[in-house]
Amino acid sequence: MKGRNERRPCEFQLLRYVPDAVRNEYVHIGVILREQGSLEAAEVKFTRDWRRVRCLDPNADTSLLEGMESELRKRFKEEPQGKLMRLLDESLSLNVQMTVPKAYLAESLPAGMEELMRLYVEPPPRERVTRLRGRAAIQSKMRSEFERAGVWDLLRKRIAASDYTRAGDPLRIDVGYRPNGVIRMFHAVSMEPGVEMAKVLAFSAAGLRAGVERVERANLELTAVVEPAATLGATDEEPERLAMYRFGVETMEEHQIRVLTTSDLGRVAETAGRELRI
Repeated sequence: MKGRNERRPCEFQLLRYVPDAVRNEYVHIGVILREQGSLEAAEVKFTRDWRRVRCLDPNADTSLLEGMESELRKRFKEEPQGKLMRLLDESLSLNVQMTVPKAYLAESLPAGMEELMRLYVEPPPRERVTRLRGRAAIQSKMRSEFERAGVWDLLRKRIAASDYTRAGDPLRIDVGYRPNGVIRMFHAVSMEPGVEMAKVLAFSAAGLRAGVERVERANLELTAVVEPAATLGATDEEPERLAMYRFGVETMEEHQIRVLTTSDLGRVAETAGRELRI
């Protein structure tokens, strides 16, 4: 039995995003950590701050990278007794590479993961000054609450509207899941830049609803997650901004879209946990 201060021998590998193999420029995006000699599943964690990736590659599909993290976690749990390299080869894309294993001494796997993320992956403090805004901030809050409820890896992500409408539809709904005979989908809609996102989702709602009923034989509950009005300065003191905010919300509600704010996400995630039996 290990003493409280005794560190565990582990090994870790870094995951790199490499948009152009010829130029070989990369950004570390995640860590894989496991205890040496253990048959338990490896731990994996990706960054939550994709700004460095977007600086390297403005066209990077960060939602796809987030989905890769969930897929790796799921597969590690299903096959905890080895075959790590095969799983990684099957799951990693051409743009994501893995470093060779390196030895590491950790107080615990969670503590070791946090230290390795801080050392190799997360941007230094001076790069964290700019806060996430708009849709990115709402998406980050959604992920945090669903992770806290333990359901993030169970959700469908980047759901293609074209699966339910028609080919060429570029809309992708952020997350969703299916409890019983209803499909719940959640999409971040920021009112900060204006009401265009709200109008796009409102325009798409009827086609999505009909397509889900046709393809899935289920009813669709579509939810837009927006910022609280006050955080955008949409108050009585700013009547024009408040009117725009209300227009966006009411436009979505007129098309049978449930509108919640980021303040409601804790309750939404708890409901997902119950419905998915976590």
